[in-house]
Amino acid sequence: MASDRVQEPTMDANTLYLEEVFTDRKVGMIRRLTPVLPHGGVDPARPVLYIGQAEIMTSMGPVPINFDLPGGSLDQAVAGFGTAATAAIEQTVRQIQEMRRQQASQLVVPQGGMGGMGGPGGPAVGGGKIQIP
Repeated sequence: MASDRVQEPTMDANTLYLEEVFTDRKVGMIRRLTPVLPHGGVDPARPVLYIGQAEIMTSMGPVPINFDLPGGSLDQAVAGFGTAATAAIEQTVRQIQEMRRQQASQLVVPQGGMGGMGGPGGPAVGGGKIQIP
């Protein structure tokens, strides 16, 4: 059926950006996104954007963190990198801690439900499973 097909992704020619990457090869990267018109010329009607990227190490490996940088120039983006990176890292760490807390608080019920846990139907069966008194 035609309605079951996955729609092909299309790009919006009116929202294109030219991307440039700047790095100090130590702390992170700054991406400068310059708005362009469909033919490739600069679009003066839209602002240039600066995006910072840093990486934190977790028990599951490196996690890239992207964050908006204030300012309308590369100088301002570089100057604001540290503050913006610190805030983004702190927010990411809080989100990871919350996800861990939620994961730890989930009760895992063995497959087959709660049967065999004892009571009027008979004694508890199964070895090593969580049993509720």
